Amino acid sequence: MAPEAVSAIPASLVQQSFAELDKQRELITCCTQLWKELSDHFSTLERGLEMKSEALRSKRQSLDASSRRTLSVLRRREFTIDASVEVALSKLGAVQAIQVVSSAAEGDELDLTSKLRSFCTKVDFHGFFDLVVAKRKEVELLRSELPVALADCIDPGKFVIDAISGVFPVDKRPVKSPNDLGWACVLVLESLVPNLADPELGPARPLVTRTIRERAQDMAKEWKENLELRGGIENVKPPDAHTFLQHVVTFGIVEKDDKELYRRLVVTFAWRRQMPKLAISLGLEDKIEDIIEELINNGHQLDAISFAHEAGLQEKFPPVQLLKSFLEDSKIATSTEEDSNNSGQTANTTSRREQSVIRAAIKCIQEHKLEAEFPMESLQKRLEHLEKAKVEKKKTSSVSPTTDRPNSPANKRTRANNGGPMPPAKAGRLTNNAYVSSFPAPHTFVRSPLVHTTCPGTSPYPYDSPPGHGVYGSRSPSAIRDAYGYPTEVTPAPLAASYTSPPMSYPPYGNYNNGLGGYHNVLAPVYQPVYYR
Repeated sequence: MAPEAVSAIPASLVQQSFAELDKQRELITCCTQLWKELSDHFSTLERGLEMKSEALRSKRQSLDASSRRTLSVLRRREFTIDASVEVALSKLGAVQAIQVVSSAAEGDELDLTSKLRSFCTKVDFHGFFDLVVAKRKEVELLRSELPVALADCIDPGKFVIDAISGVFPVDKRPVKSPNDLGWACVLVLESLVPNLADPELGPARPLVTRTIRERAQDMAKEWKENLELRGGIENVKPPDAHTFLQHVVTFGIVEKDDKELYRRLVVTFAWRRQMPKLAISLGLEDKIEDIIEELINNGHQLDAISFAHEAGLQEKFPPVQLLKSFLEDSKIATSTEEDSNNSGQTANTTSRREQSVIRAAIKCIQEHKLEAEFPMESLQKRLEHLEKAKVEKKKTSSVSPTTDRPNSPANKRTRANNGGPMPPAKAGRLTNNAYVSSFPAPHTFVRSPLVHTTCPGTSPYPYDSPPGHGVYGSRSPSAIRDAYGYPTEVTPAPLAASYTSPPMSYPPYGNYNNGLGGYHNVLAPVYQPVYYR
């Protein structure tokens, strides 16, 4: 009965059933894939929300910490108001007392410190700045005395701005001196920092009035505007850029929008000694690592060592490795230059450059106290060797090339038969056939008579030619002789004791006949021998 029932089911119904099953299977597969995609999507959203929540949480924590620090600073500033007022009042009393003493001692001759303090108490900023410029040779003394003198000013910030306003941000002097006064501005601005420091917070909060701060900001803005007119950072003088950065730090007018400008100036003039400290004071702590890497890539490893030492990044940028890299790069550059040009001048330049490199490395080791990690004995020995070689070369070059020929005139080609100087190789090429020496003549010459009746066998001049000289022999060095196309010297037979003919003739571009005769040229111009007077 069952087989009959199975055979009674039509084949089309079976096919429809299988098609329906395939549809259901495809639907289940599609739903499963869609579920996986939705699950992955929601998992991604969840992870993103968690990351954003964590970022917001950390940002909130940093903001809370910043708010607490700001409130703490504000409370400290509030507490320091009374102390600042007391400091100002005591300073005012001290200034008054100094003015009395200065007035009493006006007739006496004052030393540098007294002069500086006198200008500060009298608010004579022009005389103050002129005195600083005049004492450039006493920079170290100025560096120690200027902070003391500026402390006598009633308003040190205004006094310094008035003092440097004649040359910064633009040189307004009626007669511009070729000397750059940026060094004086930097020195005065550095000396002002301790006088503007808050009694409690220190230099982090300079005590500058709103008027002075606005004036300082206007000066900085004017300098930035003139920067583009001068052609950008590449055309700025190092003292000028240093003055700008020190001005910004001294008056506490750092702008967040100018951080890139500060970074470019710091990298461009990183070789200046104060740049690492200025970079920290300008708020570039987060960019110090990038600055150091840029300096290393540009081949300024010694500057990178200074920045790493100032920022406390010696572990990330080991100074010993940077020193070795600096010396290796310098050695490769020196070897390349020597291979490309082997002239004596290039050798001297290479030696001086190597000495400068070694001295810079020794100075870096001493400044950062790296003697234990990088001994200097090898560098010092190499430096001594180069200096001795330089001294020996000077001694060798100082010996005269004619010391072994005391009776021969320098740079003269002498004739063997009568001791007179030979004409230069180009004498026969002149249109008028006149004798023109191509060598510098230290003596005065006078032409001999035009006609000679006899010529004695021995030379009448005090400088007889040496033995072995031929008729046309030359005393000129081989280098000079070759340069002018003279052939190799040959020693022919000597001349007779006397002759009645006129002096020998020298035509242009002639050839020798046999060493005894003249040249094959009937139009040969007559060369008249000369003698010293």
